[in-house]
Amino acid sequence: MAEVVIVRDADEAGELAADAILALVARKPDAVLGLATGSTPLSVYRAIAARHVDLSRVRGFALDEYVGLPDDHPESYRAVITRDVVGPLGLTPELIAVPGHLGPIETAGEDYEAAIIAAGGIDIQILGLGTDGHIGFNEPGSSFGSLTRVKTLTRRTREDNARFFASIDDVPVNCITQGLGTIRRAGHLLLLAFGASKADAVVAALEGPVTASAPGSAIQLHPHVTVLIDEAAASGLHNVEYYRYAWANKPAWEGL
Repeated sequence: MAEVVIVRDADEAGELAADAILALVARKPDAVLGLATGSTPLSVYRAIAARHVDLSRVRGFALDEYVGLPDDHPESYRAVITRDVVGPLGLTPELIAVPGHLGPIETAGEDYEAAIIAAGGIDIQILGLGTDGHIGFNEPGSSFGSLTRVKTLTRRTREDNARFFASIDDVPVNCITQGLGTIRRAGHLLLLAFGASKADAVVAALEGPVTASAPGSAIQLHPHVTVLIDEAAASGLHNVEYYRYAWANKPAWEGL
């Protein structure tokens, strides 16, 4: 079962996630992080940056990327990772990889998988959760064994992301994403979700059947998952009182 922590807001979630990530870095200065983009993980990156820890040896692999945007497009995930993560956290740019940027797009999935394996695997993977239940850009129907590959985005995902572009017509149709199988190989999954619009997806991920129709439910198959959600995102959960009780009575030495 995933550990579910219901927080006041995104800032509290960011502090808890930062605790886990920096504890890892203290033990392993060249830790490997899986880096998510979008608005959801920003509180995590802000909390880490505020602590002024040396992260220059940390290696990182972005979760996904659009296909077809130039590297310098402000909404390419290469640009977003550089702007929101690498700069503020003091990461070394050469140690941060983004899928689709290691070679030809035809072999980009295989190239990315090889790079992750060569780095020793991802220690902590940061994840958001789409309103349709996707993690990364693994849309409903994605195989639980899938690896990094090019995918076609659903209309709903493009509509959700249109706020970052002039219009939905400017949102790319294709992407490259770590697969559910890739994500499940990470040592620790940190999934964050905030707001009532994520409530149904949270229920499907945590308490629904394990099904490709709800890609987030793949986390139920992972041995070490921490889910950080606010009250609104937790509003549909059936076992919410147990989650609160378990967190309140967790031994302090266990950490996240």
